[in-house]
Amino acid sequence: MTGSTHQSEMLLFTVLLQLIVMIGAARLMHGLFRRMGQPGVVGEIVAGLLLGPSLFGYLFPGVSLALFGAKPEPAITVLSQIGLILLMFQIGGGFEFSRLQIARLRRTTIAVALASILVPLLAGMGIGKLSAASLAPGIDPLVYSLFCGVAVAITAVPILGRILGEYGLTRSDVGIVAISAAAVNDVAGWVLLAGIAAFAAAQLSVTYLAIHLGGLALFVLALRFVAAPLCNRLVACMPLRDGAIPPHLLAILLIVIFALALCTFALGIFAIFGGFAAGLLFHRHRPLVEAWNAQVGHFVLVFFLPIFFTFTGLRTSLLGLSAGPELAWLAAVCLIAVLAKIVPVYCAGRANGLAHPESLTLGALMNTRGLMELIVLNVGYDLGFLPRSMFTILVVMAVVTTVMTGPILRALRDTRAHSPHTPHARPQLYGAQERP
Repeated sequence: MTGSTHQSEMLLFTVLLQLIVMIGAARLMHGLFRRMGQPGVVGEIVAGLLLGPSLFGYLFPGVSLALFGAKPEPAITVLSQIGLILLMFQIGGGFEFSRLQIARLRRTTIAVALASILVPLLAGMGIGKLSAASLAPGIDPLVYSLFCGVAVAITAVPILGRILGEYGLTRSDVGIVAISAAAVNDVAGWVLLAGIAAFAAAQLSVTYLAIHLGGLALFVLALRFVAAPLCNRLVACMPLRDGAIPPHLLAILLIVIFALALCTFALGIFAIFGGFAAGLLFHRHRPLVEAWNAQVGHFVLVFFLPIFFTFTGLRTSLLGLSAGPELAWLAAVCLIAVLAKIVPVYCAGRANGLAHPESLTLGALMNTRGLMELIVLNVGYDLGFLPRSMFTILVVMAVVTTVMTGPILRALRDTRAHSPHTPHARPQLYGAQERP
């Protein structure tokens, strides 16, 4: 056996061992958190964090180093991103966005999107301005504050999509508004992130903005007037066979997903949104979407997602906060981040005709940040504009705001179910039963 072959075999052995640990831990925590009344995806997030230096790497540093190395393997990094792209395709294809043609839902979505971006962005920038002197000395306070603002403003579309599915909110009005507003929220967040990164690197210019914004506009127009008709024709020419996607059609779907991911990556809004755009192209074809979920969807959720969660967890240490001032900032950041999301979203919902429980549900959903936010945090940390202390604080905030979503939704559901005004019917708000 040659040296290169031996290295390849050892890399394969290491990656396979990592996959066994990641998938097993994710399934174990998924089941445990479901028994605790949390969405299973929250358990998978926690499993990823526990496999990193926050617990496993802290208690067994030698074993952790032997298993995962000093940093994630390139193979794990790539697999985690592919999993996100495929998940975003499922999310884009799984929602009935055509219902946004209803004027009331469209108005509500726009109002919620604006409220969930502007208020948290300003709140996060305020956190950055106030904490710059103590937590980020020597760092450009403007860039630091901008990164804090984006981190507070973002909503995790993939995690939100899975929570909506687990709580039967996918096709409810609230679910449609939430995922649509979150998509707008995240696209705006990624565009802001790209602009801030360029500004931090002194690359921002009128020409830069014109090229990227113009490219984004052309991309949207191409999707609407070129890609959508071609996809409709493709589905008509290659129908399902006994409810299954033919191999040729499945191959074309994967090519479209990855090609659009390349396009959005080139536009500076990250590859995962190419998967979401691909899902939007096919979301009207419900039999195709259902066949994809049956053939591919479960594999994506069980195999790819734990890789992403562990990849992120390996880069995060929750044990870095020990000093009193840092703990005080942690409490303040969590409180401000929650209020800056839930309160303005609740007000936007009420102003557009949603009832009190529906508006609270919408606020809780938009407060879900998840580990998607860690992409933003890692960019800021790698560029040197987020110090380790604030990086860790914002990671904890992301986990807290995600974990609290489940209990809030359950409390609202139980309140409605036991309301004397609706004693015999489950509220329409929550749609289908939660998945087993």
